[in-house]
Amino acid sequence: MVGLTSYGAYIPLYRLSRDEISRFWGTSSIKGERAVSNFDEDSLTMGVEAALDCLDGMDRELIDGLYFSSTTLPYNGKESASILAAAADLRRDIFTADFSSSLRAGSSALRAAMSAVKGGVAKQVLVVSSDCRVPAPGSEHESLFGDGAAAFLVGDADVAVAVEGSYSITSDFMDVWKLEKDTYYRTWEDRFIQSVYTQIVKETVSTLLGESSYTPKDFAKAVFYGPDPRTHAAIARELGFDPKTQVQDPLFSLVGNTGCALAPMMLVAALEEARAGDMILFASYGDGCDAYILKVTDEIEKVRDRRGIRRHLESKAMLPGYGSYLRFRNMMEWEYDLRPPDTSSLNLLWRERDQILRFRGQKCRRCGTIQYPKQHVCVQCQAKGDFDEVRLADKRGELFSYSMDERAKVLVLPNVLAIVDFEGGGRFSSVMTDRDPKNLKVGMPVELTFRKIHEGSGIHNYYWKCRPVRC
Repeated sequence: MVGLTSYGAYIPLYRLSRDEISRFWGTSSIKGERAVSNFDEDSLTMGVEAALDCLDGMDRELIDGLYFSSTTLPYNGKESASILAAAADLRRDIFTADFSSSLRAGSSALRAAMSAVKGGVAKQVLVVSSDCRVPAPGSEHESLFGDGAAAFLVGDADVAVAVEGSYSITSDFMDVWKLEKDTYYRTWEDRFIQSVYTQIVKETVSTLLGESSYTPKDFAKAVFYGPDPRTHAAIARELGFDPKTQVQDPLFSLVGNTGCALAPMMLVAALEEARAGDMILFASYGDGCDAYILKVTDEIEKVRDRRGIRRHLESKAMLPGYGSYLRFRNMMEWEYDLRPPDTSSLNLLWRERDQILRFRGQKCRRCGTIQYPKQHVCVQCQAKGDFDEVRLADKRGELFSYSMDERAKVLVLPNVLAIVDFEGGGRFSSVMTDRDPKNLKVGMPVELTFRKIHEGSGIHNYYWKCRPVRC
């Protein structure tokens, strides 16, 4: 039996009120708020967060592959899944691949993972979906889009969600797209898009149900992508599901449309409330549609301890205004800076990749002292070269000391520099992110998070920062 053995998700800390967007532009908008990634986040860093949530308590050594899906990959011509695999500290002898260029990329990756496990190519495959789309200022997309990620572990043992059936169709229909030279997304007339979207989803779901013994009333939840609240509600009625009792909340009012991550994030939210025996219809749209009949098993109780959707929704901070959003997205031409631009060294990034991406330190075999970064000599007992590697990214700690730099070359000031003492030993000098400078206190609990440090020499520099513990 092939299915999902674990799940996880990520929603950025910050939210932007749609009323603030409407006030700035003097227009009307849907109500609620949208999730906004921090200035040091992108689809890859959010994917790492979702992956780590999914892998909580799981054995990383048993994972044979990682598929990363996003329409906003940080690189062209360079695989991002390989970076994600390193940040998640997976084995090197695994298969990695990017899935992109479609809103259906998440379910395409999920289907490929299921095929790999079913065919015996892999025992477990991690599937991550993440999007961080930048809409045109003042457009309808600006209020509608949101940022987020979801992750699933696909396997054939200890299956929490079994796949009872599936059906897919492909379509060359264009609704949202970008040309290579485009900065922002293009779209077509709303009513036309809604009409074709409804046809595609209805055909896929109806065919799947027709090939099975199930009817809409047999499902505890229906989880399916929708481009906007109105269209999503309309297709629910077209498919024969009760919008009040059966249809999963599409997260539009709380997070926004997260692109290829939307349907996977909705599925995570549904699984957080699911019980053994529940039937779930899952449909993902984009250049066609994938539909699945899922059945929840008793194993679901073993993967409840996840931040998932619910706990990330409970942990949030509102942006003070539209100007903060513009700064996060770096969407303006700022005052000329006299300081030289950032640079990077591929030689250094390659040489120290285990420390930078996997965040591995060392533990002295003689006295047990943990050090980061790695040194040739133990700072405690002066033993030379007698160390074991230790992963530190999962460790929490407390804030030992911090300082604030009001003139640092960063988009968001002040730049908070922190000294963190890890639980179980070890100390780390770090930049603090997702923080409120007014609420910092020595001794407060902190955790690590994978973020962008800067861009230099045409390279995205990723590293680990600390933040106050979320939920």
